[in-house]
Amino acid sequence: MKYFKIIQLSYLPVGGMALFPFLLLRDKKYSLNKQLMNHEFIHFRQQIELLFIPFYILYLLNYLINLFHFKNHKEAYRNIIFEKEAYENDANLSYLSGRSFASWVAYL
Repeated sequence: MKYFKIIQLSYLPVGGMALFPFLLLRDKKYSLNKQLMNHEFIHFRQQIELLFIPFYILYLLNYLINLFHFKNHKEAYRNIIFEKEAYENDANLSYLSGRSFASWVAYL
């Protein structure tokens, strides 16, 4: 994937964050972590499929619904449909090559 720019933000509270076309990393060394990069590339694909703005709206709404349900930030975050797909498949480095369009729907 060559259509993104890495930006280092040392104050980022997580290792990486995909905000297409930018990949925010707490430290540039995280770009060597294949599983983290794959996780963020999965988010890029989700963002592209939903034409960006709808992705962010759905992501936020899903988080807020989860927060109301779980009453815990970490559980709310880990149960966002987009995160569920990314976490379940980030160790499979060939996942994106065989991934179907809108695979995140299976995590609803």
